Amino acid sequence: MTVVPAVAWFVSAVLVVAAIIDGRQLRVPNWLTFPLLFAGLGFAAGTGGAWGLGWSLAGAVVGLLCLLPLNLIGGMGEGDVKLMMGMGAWVGAYHTLMAFAGTVLAGGVLGVAMIAASGEWIRHLAMMQVIGHEILAIRNPDVLSERAARRKPSMRLLPYGIPIALGSITYFACWGLLGSW
Repeated sequence: MTVVPAVAWFVSAVLVVAAIIDGRQLRVPNWLTFPLLFAGLGFAAGTGGAWGLGWSLAGAVVGLLCLLPLNLIGGMGEGDVKLMMGMGAWVGAYHTLMAFAGTVLAGGVLGVAMIAASGEWIRHLAMMQVIGHEILAIRNPDVLSERAARRKPSMRLLPYGIPIALGSITYFACWGLLGSW
């Protein structure tokens, strides 16, 4: 299915709302993510029949798989995962995967900016080394999630709805999904 500009604009608007809420509350609420997901599935089924529904489900699954591993080890909130699923239901698997690449880049840039603003380069580099070592050595998602939860109060968190919005909307704009300029 083709993603028409109206759909990309709608998804972009929802992503902006999610980013604002996440920036203020460190959560992306279910009242936003579930309707996004189910409306995307319904829209795709209504406009593309069974094929459209399959296309939409594939996009939702890709959105889930992009962030679920981080969620399982405590490094990502469930709202962020559901937001990516909802976006995927509207734009399909390919565009979800490409938008995810944009979110990774945006998240990296914002993360480095937050570290630079804190001036605590050594602390953050040491923390990244500890977390990386834990992931490689422990490999048990439950234990990793427990450790992440213990660390959480002492960390400055990046509300990931913001990189999801920035990276996805930038991708949509660069690839002409928002229409021609």
